[in-house]
Amino acid sequence: QVQLVESGGGLVQPGGSLRLSCAASGFTFSSYAMRWYRQAAGKERELVAGIRSIRSSFGSSTTFADSVKGRFTISRDNAKNTVYLQMNSLKPEDTAVYYCNAHGFSFDYWGQGTQVTVSS
Repeated sequence: QVQLVESGGGLVQPGGSLRLSCAASGFTFSSYAMRWYRQAAGKERELVAGIRSIRSSFGSSTTFADSVKGRFTISRDNAKNTVYLQMNSLKPEDTAVYYCNAHGFSFDYWGQGTQVTVSS
């Protein structure tokens, strides 16, 4: 079965960095777009970053929410079936549960989430 397992969350001071990982299994990882979402307490889930599959006509291009552009990067290692979210210059407003998502035609799976807390 499809599994997405996030890791790498934790407590970090403002200005610090974290790298989230999402290990995927149970599907052809390289064929699907991968996305990171986040949900802060009392707020709706929002898309943070996405990376297309190698099958996309755009290649493995990336997209980011305006709030994280220039601070976050997303990458994927298709050999390891893993997608990463490198988060730099973290701000308190980045505090949220971060979720990994695998997306395609009639295909939409989520991980369990990992908590990121940015606080001094």
